[in-house]
Amino acid sequence: MSNTLSYPELAALLQARAGVTVEPSALERPGAQFDEFGVDSLGLLGVVGELENRHSLKVTSGAESAKSPAEFLQLVNSSLSAKAGA
Repeated sequence: MSNTLSYPELAALLQARAGVTVEPSALERPGAQFDEFGVDSLGLLGVVGELENRHSLKVTSGAESAKSPAEFLQLVNSSLSAKAGA
């Protein structure tokens, strides 16, 4: 299992847990914001919950209120890296 979350994986999680279909390339676009895709904090909370269950870890506080995919990935991946180093 990977120690980082990628844009394609995030897109799949957004579809499964937030009910929003987004192309990974759109998430990667500089300046992309979740609100432009119709993803709110409740949708991100579902994604965070799924990640916490999958990886048996507590995702960094604030990930569910991230404004951009890049910010979300940075927060989640720092949690995953911290777990891997523990």
